[in-house]
Amino acid sequence: MKKIFAVGGVLCFSLMFATMSFAAGTIKIGGLFAVTGPASFLGEPEKKTLEMLVKEANDKGGINGMKVEAVIYDTTGDATKAVQLATKLIKDDKVSVIIGPSTTGESMAVIPVAEKEKIPLISCAAGIKITEPAKHWVFKTPANDHVAAEKILNYMAKQKQKNIALLTVTDGFGSSGREQIKALAKQKGFSIVADEVYGPKDTDMTAQLTKIRGIKPDVIICWGTNPGPAVVTKNVKQLGIKIPLYMSHGVASKKFIELAGPDAAEGVMLPAGKLAIYDVLPKSDTQYKLLKDYDQAYRKAYGVEASTFGGYAYDAWLLATTAIKKAGTTPDKIRSGIEQTKKLISISGVFNMSPKDHNGLDLSAFEMVKVSKGDWALIK
Repeated sequence: MKKIFAVGGVLCFSLMFATMSFAAGTIKIGGLFAVTGPASFLGEPEKKTLEMLVKEANDKGGINGMKVEAVIYDTTGDATKAVQLATKLIKDDKVSVIIGPSTTGESMAVIPVAEKEKIPLISCAAGIKITEPAKHWVFKTPANDHVAAEKILNYMAKQKQKNIALLTVTDGFGSSGREQIKALAKQKGFSIVADEVYGPKDTDMTAQLTKIRGIKPDVIICWGTNPGPAVVTKNVKQLGIKIPLYMSHGVASKKFIELAGPDAAEGVMLPAGKLAIYDVLPKSDTQYKLLKDYDQAYRKAYGVEASTFGGYAYDAWLLATTAIKKAGTTPDKIRSGIEQTKKLISISGVFNMSPKDHNGLDLSAFEMVKVSKGDWALIK
């Protein structure tokens, strides 16, 4: 009997402790991710990252004594669906903040909902128009595409490469990148000698690349997210084109190398967040420990390495929870707390927000990398 009583006492104590841990209530965080569909390489790691972080937080007693509940929906990458689900998160699920969506097009569609309903939205997409000009309730974690474009152009300048052939996808991400590259190229004295596009569902770009080959530019810059850039990379190899090929940060994951094939992808260059190459960073780098901890935790939870895209959700979690800890749990307090973020070390960089800057990242968010022997290598 004594043993039974002792065990029962321990169980009662454990249950009481668990109840006391979350005595302050529950905070709901919404997630809108393209878990399935063409953009699943973005949304799946974002969803898994948020779920992992919520579990970690709750295992440690929550946030300020509050249990965290993530309400996550799969948008499939569809803007109309994203709007419907954002409305559901706000009206039915009563979330205090939304993380996502995964893509620029979805994010732009959801912005009016967040602004009207006065709920902070932390997008995981890169398009500059999401936060420029700044919207009161909207933030984003990937560095602006103009930062990525400038990183490429600065590197090209060192290589004395001047004539650019552009090949961009005709979606929100590609259109934004195209605008930024053209504007920056004009400012910095580069020449756009070819300006080709392709559709998100196109499976062959040999026609555009054959035209580009005839023009003989110094470089090709392809701006898009998989699978298009992987197709372009394969076509470049198939056509025997030796012109240096740059990609956007939109393909900064091993999935790109896998889709294009390591042989075709060899030598492809792009700006990437430090997560992709953290193992070759000096351990004194301010982000090194967080990057390593995230990657190891993700590997332990899911059996694969963490991706830059999952890192965008990690950053959104950091921004939201740091604001909650400092400012409070209501949407307006969370929004204000995010806007006041300074020197927050994250996966994508070090965030410094302001009323006019709801992205908060600069050129230091990226490193130039290249594909070498089926993996990423830091360009020094």
